[in-house]
Amino acid sequence: MKNIIKYLLVGFVFGIVLTKSEAVSWYRIYEMFQFQSFHMFGIITVAIVTGVIGLQLIKRFNVKDSSGAAINIPDKEKGNARYWIGGLIFGLGWALVGSCPGPIFILIGAGFWSVLIVLFGALLGTFLYGVIRSKLPH
Repeated sequence: MKNIIKYLLVGFVFGIVLTKSEAVSWYRIYEMFQFQSFHMFGIITVAIVTGVIGLQLIKRFNVKDSSGAAINIPDKEKGNARYWIGGLIFGLGWALVGSCPGPIFILIGAGFWSVLIVLFGALLGTFLYGVIRSKLPH
């Protein structure tokens, strides 16, 4: 709780960067799914490369978290099907509404009030997953 100002500041800066880079633009997302522009693929590639480098640095230098505890990154569980199915559902939702979960809040903050419907759908989907989770193969 003591770091809430830091987290809010990072969130605001991240929102500004995503907005200025047009990563929250419905038009840019539409272009990506139509394979008409490299813009979004470039942003996603930079994010993946940054994440891979960051994880390797954490693992190799035994980086500790803010409380001094070692950061433990467990290996992924086996199971290709669930990642493909989950990725397809996520991608279809992203293509249908033109926004993935992070930019939903940025768009609402920018005054696009119709995105509240998308937020409601995302929350409803999350709730429904929680209801049927025990019945799904994991």
